[in-house]
Formats: sequence, C-alpha cells, structure tokens
Amino acid sequence: MLFGAPSALIGLANFTIGVDEAGRGPLAGPVVAAAVVLGNSVPQGLADSKVLSAKKRAVLEGQIHETCAWAVGIIEPSHIDEINILAATMEAMCQAVARLCEGLDADPQEILIDGNITPHGRAKHWRWPARAIVGGDGIEPCISAASIIAKEYRDRIMIAAAMDYPEYGWESNKGYGSKHHIEALRKYGPTPLHRHSFAPVAQAALL
Repeated sequence: MLFGAPSALIGLANFTIGVDEAGRGPLAGPVVAAAVVLGNSVPQGLADSKVLSAKKRAVLEGQIHETCAWAVGIIEPSHIDEINILAATMEAMCQAVARLCEGLDADPQEILIDGNITPHGRAKHWRWPARAIVGGDGIEPCISAASIIAKEYRDRIMIAAAMDYPEYGWESNKGYGSKHHIEALRKYGPTPLHRHSFAPVAQAALL
C-alpha cells in the first residue's frame, strides 16, 4: 500500500505536509520518500528515525498509519542509475506528495522537507510551496513521522529482497556498504537491485 488516511482527514484544508527520504546512501535497493499530514492525535515520541530503536519505530509507524495521512514514493535502482541519486530523491518526494494530495483531494498550505534543498526546479512535476529545514526530522513532528514511514517501508523492501539474494546480508545492512556487503559484492558481483552507478558496485562489476 502506498497511501493511507483516516476518513476525517480527507478534504482537509490549510494543512502542512512533512517529507523525508530513506536510502540515499546504500549500494542497493530503491530510494523511498514519505509524505505525512499529522492528524488531531499526534503520536507521542516522534523523532528522527535514525535515533529510534527498531521496536519504537515499528510502534510509531502503526500509530502514524492509524492517525495520520501518509504516502510513499519509490524510485528503483535502475532509474537511480539513469538520473543520479539526487534527482531520484527529488522525484521520489514528488511522487509521495502527489500521491498524498490525490488521496486527500486537496493541496497543502506548505510542505516541510528535511535537508537543505527542495524538489522545486529539480522534479518536473513539483508544484507546491516548500521549505527545507536542516535537521528537520528531529525538530518538526510531521517530518519525523515521514522519516519513520520512509525508513520502515524501505527496510521491509530490503528484508524481502534478502530472501532472493541472501549472500549480501540485506536483512541487517539494508543495502548499505557494510563489510559483509562489500565482501559479498566482490565475491558474487552485483545483482539487478544494486546501483551500478555507485563506485563500489561499478568496481565490483569489473572484477
């Protein structure tokens, strides 16, 4: 499922969307962006997903699904290789916001994005007012919620992919360049889920 929302949030007016991504740095797997509108009952303990335990993230994800409107955008490795990871991240954010606005049948008053740039001028179909906030995933609850949704969604993708490619340890490293992953990459070569434009993968392909 790529979108979810309580019925009370459909057609909402004057709302703010928080946006964050997961998976810019890994050597394998997609980049995933999430967009979230907080409901009236805001989950307690929202924070940057990277500082939360897996157990806490899972609990918060369930609460976000129940009380907030959310959507995700996904750009696969092959497309990352075609357009580069920055452009892919911007496109994933645009997908997530467009999907959320379509589901809510409304456009936001403002979009808050973790980082120092927005997709404005970087994603073809981006049309919304947006503001980038460095460290926003730790200070803006709607961005924190998006951070959690994006990470949990992407982690599940990589855990499932690990069943098809068990040599690379994706169930634990989630596609990042851990020692185990790099060693497996050198031994077995890249898979279709690897980002062939990333240097360690390109180098392994030459071995």
